[in-house]
Amino acid sequence: MQLKIMPKKKRLPAGRVALILFLCQMISALEVPLDLVQPPTITQQSPKDYIIDPRENIVIQCEAKGKPPPSFSWTRNGTHFDIDKDPLVTMKPGSGTLTINIMNEGKAETYEGVYQCTARNERGAAISNNIVVRPSRSPLWTKEKLEPITLRNGQSLVLPCRPPLGLPPPIIFWMDNSFQRLPQSERVSQGLNGDLYFSNVLPEDTREDYICYARFNHTQTIQQKQPISVKVISAKPNRERPPTFLTPEGNTSNKEELRGNVLSLECIAEGLPTPVIYWIKEDGTLPTNRTFYRNFKKTLQIIQVSEADSGNYQCIAKNALGAIHHTISVTVKAAPYWILAPQNLVLSPGEDGTLICRANGNPKPRISWLSNGVPIEIAPNDPSRKIDGDTIIFSNVQERSSAVYQCNASNEYGYLLANAFVNVLAEPPRILTSANTLYQVIANRPALLDCAFFGSPLPTIEWFKGAKGSALRDDIYVLHENGTLEIPVAQKDSTGTYTCVARNKLGMAKNEVHLEIKDPTRIIKQPEYAVVQRGSTVSFECKVKHDHTLTLTITWLKDNGELPSDGRFTVDKDHLEVADVRDSDGGAYTCVANTTLDMVSASAVLSVVDVPNPPFDLELTDQLDKSVQLSWTPGDDNNSPIIEFIIEYEDAMHEAGLWHHQTKVSGMQTTAQLKLSPYVNYSFRVMAVNSLGRSLPSEPSEQYLTKAAEPDTNPTAVEGLGSEPDNLVITWKPLNGFESNGPGLQYKVSWRQKDGDDEWASVVVANVSKYIVSGTPTFVPYLIKVQALNDVGFAPEPAVVRGHSGEDLPMVAPGNVRVNVVNSTLAEVHWDPVPPKSIRGHLQGYRIYYWKAQEGSLKRNRRHIEKKILTFQDSKTHGMLPGLEPFSHYALNVRVVNGKGEGPASPDRVFNTPEGVPSAPSSLKIVNPTLDSLTLEWDPPSRPNGILTEYTLKYQPINSTHELGPLVDLKIPANKTRWTLKNLNFSTRYKFYFYAQTAAGSGSQITEEAVTTVDEAGILPPDVGAGKAMASRQVDIATQGWFIGLMCAVALLILILLIVCFIRRNKGGKYPVKEKEDAHADPEIQPMKEDDGTFGEYSDAEDHKPLKKGSRTPSDRTVKKEDSDDSLVDYGEGVNGQFNEDGSFIGQYSGKKEKEPAEGNESSEAPSPVNAMNSFV
Repeated sequence: MQLKIMPKKKRLPAGRVALILFLCQMISALEVPLDLVQPPTITQQSPKDYIIDPRENIVIQCEAKGKPPPSFSWTRNGTHFDIDKDPLVTMKPGSGTLTINIMNEGKAETYEGVYQCTARNERGAAISNNIVVRPSRSPLWTKEKLEPITLRNGQSLVLPCRPPLGLPPPIIFWMDNSFQRLPQSERVSQGLNGDLYFSNVLPEDTREDYICYARFNHTQTIQQKQPISVKVISAKPNRERPPTFLTPEGNTSNKEELRGNVLSLECIAEGLPTPVIYWIKEDGTLPTNRTFYRNFKKTLQIIQVSEADSGNYQCIAKNALGAIHHTISVTVKAAPYWILAPQNLVLSPGEDGTLICRANGNPKPRISWLSNGVPIEIAPNDPSRKIDGDTIIFSNVQERSSAVYQCNASNEYGYLLANAFVNVLAEPPRILTSANTLYQVIANRPALLDCAFFGSPLPTIEWFKGAKGSALRDDIYVLHENGTLEIPVAQKDSTGTYTCVARNKLGMAKNEVHLEIKDPTRIIKQPEYAVVQRGSTVSFECKVKHDHTLTLTITWLKDNGELPSDGRFTVDKDHLEVADVRDSDGGAYTCVANTTLDMVSASAVLSVVDVPNPPFDLELTDQLDKSVQLSWTPGDDNNSPIIEFIIEYEDAMHEAGLWHHQTKVSGMQTTAQLKLSPYVNYSFRVMAVNSLGRSLPSEPSEQYLTKAAEPDTNPTAVEGLGSEPDNLVITWKPLNGFESNGPGLQYKVSWRQKDGDDEWASVVVANVSKYIVSGTPTFVPYLIKVQALNDVGFAPEPAVVRGHSGEDLPMVAPGNVRVNVVNSTLAEVHWDPVPPKSIRGHLQGYRIYYWKAQEGSLKRNRRHIEKKILTFQDSKTHGMLPGLEPFSHYALNVRVVNGKGEGPASPDRVFNTPEGVPSAPSSLKIVNPTLDSLTLEWDPPSRPNGILTEYTLKYQPINSTHELGPLVDLKIPANKTRWTLKNLNFSTRYKFYFYAQTAAGSGSQITEEAVTTVDEAGILPPDVGAGKAMASRQVDIATQGWFIGLMCAVALLILILLIVCFIRRNKGGKYPVKEKEDAHADPEIQPMKEDDGTFGEYSDAEDHKPLKKGSRTPSDRTVKKEDSDDSLVDYGEGVNGQFNEDGSFIGQYSGKKEKEPAEGNESSEAPSPVNAMNSFV
């Protein structure tokens, strides 16, 4: 199936517009292959208006192609130009380009004229445009004498330039003798004609070197006018005046411009103050995208002007005194321009065709035809052609109909000339696209498969896919007139081989091309917007996914240009890193991912931020006595908006170099009204603050000294306190220099008694902070005031402050001191207050001295007794004395205290504390253990806290299962320090609880454990309470003859049992005494077993403790009170261990620290029963 040409009326998606334009260009560019006969075609020629440099050779271009190759000839000024007769003129071989050698001899002016080139072969002749050749000119200014210009301040002025006429016209600018451009503004500006306009002059416009320069670009020369001298008299300026126009003159003017050029309209006005220019278009609006304002809005420019831009334009000049306007009527004319230029026509014999030449312009151009460079009216007749205005119609052409036709469209503003040939050929189809061309296209994009062809008659084109495929349908594919096959949206299944077939009546040609569809390149992670502080490092990431068969190149751009060639920029795979970021690094960074088929990009903006730059140009205005206006220009905010400005001041007169905070204002303000104090030499500075911090301070402003005035404030912190009983010391915080408001700062100090009728006494003192009034009564209230004054006057009336003259020691001791003993450690004291007048100062409180004293020696040893002191604030008349010792004799006295010191002491009062419970006995030791008895020795309590009435001993056995037995309670007289218990069970461990008693009750207890011996040989177990091994005491068995036999048998049996127990203990046996002791620290409250009434099991909490080397108990086995706080766990680190004759260990005991009863009784432990076996080893 043959594909149809794409319908011309089919609406196309917007995205395909560029594609269709490209294809249209391809269609118009179709050419006859150069190996076929064809008429000449001009391919290159010099411009119509050709301005040459007279210092260089003249080159006039004319290039053409054709088959056979064309020959060239030239005309000059309408007549044949014989180049062979001019030795300076040569023609380039195989070309029509002329070179005129004028560098060695000859003048450019000789060769001025209108040149035209003709290219000719057997099929026709093509001609070039008329090329007007003119040498450029840069003439000098005519010499003239310029008189100095003198005028008054405020007058208007125009400095004429009037440059020489050059070719092309020169570029005008004004400079001084130093080649520095003169500054221009709304007041001073250069007109389009080159003149320099002053709306009004100022004294600073005075100078002697106003110079107009003309630059001729073509010859790269600059010409200079004579300097103009201007002097402005610095008199009072002229009166203000409304605007008038300096140019153009009058109320209306006309302007004509050609289509496509730039329309420039100018209005320059003078006036005082300087007028401002506005532009409007009557009955219309100015085109938004083509309108520009130049020269401070004095020039209106519209680019690419068209007929629609014709109309009336109005410029308005306005100042405070009025406004004027000028209307410019604009007419847009047009040189001829193409609507449809004629195209080359290839026909086969017998075919028909047309050449169309359509142009427009204002006025409308005239169309004329030429054939082979000859007006068609006088050209040889051709029966196959017919002329119909702008169209030539060909019918039944033959080979002789081949020719080159020229269309000329002209009006008064220019002309157009176009060559188009008619070539009559009979040629079979040929395909010009290379065979087996590979096309690679990104998926989902259009694919264009070329099939450039030629044939006469014009061949038809068909496309096929695959080796045996049918013709492609036009509902999926699009066939363009130039043979290109378009696949609008290429997919993966579009991959394959495509065949293009061209046919006409003379034959057929075909060509295969191949299409591959590739995956699109995608940026899967784009660089992200970054805000970084100056000096830090920033990184951008750009991860790309692409077709693996294509080569990927990633390029980073900054602001669409190359990255700076700086070592701070590092590109690594998909990362860009910028180190030590600077302000200039800010901008848009673009990651461009390129393959041979597609390109994608992603951009991110880097904002470099920092603290602001300091403000500058500080200026003080509106300077009043107590205020001034400060203005400044903000520095660069470094991409972080300024939040506020901080204003500081320096007082150069009083505190030079020290800056103080004045105020802060919004970041939108650039002025601040500042309140000032008198007699201060102010300088100000400003700091800008943004989110990153504050800027450096600005340069200080100029200094501003305010006038002196009387002080605004008086001294603060005024006090009146006496340092002696007969004086009054008045002190105050003096004013600082800033607060003095003027020179000669002094203070008027005034005082009088508060309760008297005396007049105020006053004294004026220098700039000090203290004044002492002598001879005052002791501790009398005074009224005080301190007033500041200076050379200008007094400060406002000061506030009155209360004070007192000096204090003296109190005169009277507190009376009626009473003591109430609360308990054995606490007493309450009461006293009567002293009369207020006797205090002679500020009452600070009462002070109690108390001490422990021996009866009958109270006065004798008083100096050597340590006294304790308690102070009770203010006017309290009672207090508590804690921490007293029971059963003690105390004495105390009371004194009143003021700011000067203590008064006399009250008479000593004595009191006794009652008895209390005693402390635990100082020590408890168990000596001389036998089979049925144990002897206890102890020391009395270190703090009896009364008269001891008796001791209480409680003990209970611990049986073989480590359970506690019945508790025995025994009272012992208070005068005893030794006691023997008899009728005890042999080889039994006992626990003892021992404490003393007074009439107040029982004291803290001490505990101990001991074991009766298995026979007469007493083995002393370790002192568990002290944690040290005890030496054993041996009894000679040989002295017990009647018992030897029995003891040997018993000893052997016990030895065997103990060894078995020892082995079992080493395997993890437990001694549970400690657990029960924790649970039953006080034997009075231990629970009884329900079945036998005995106490519960006693065990320790830890089975094993390591031996501690060198640990031993004293030979007297004394348990000291301070050691009794330790328990079995402490002694576990110092276990008493015995060794047999071969050195093997056979005994061990460990225990855990005993928890004390709730009343804090102390305890000590007895030796382990295991050690009783050691005497048998």
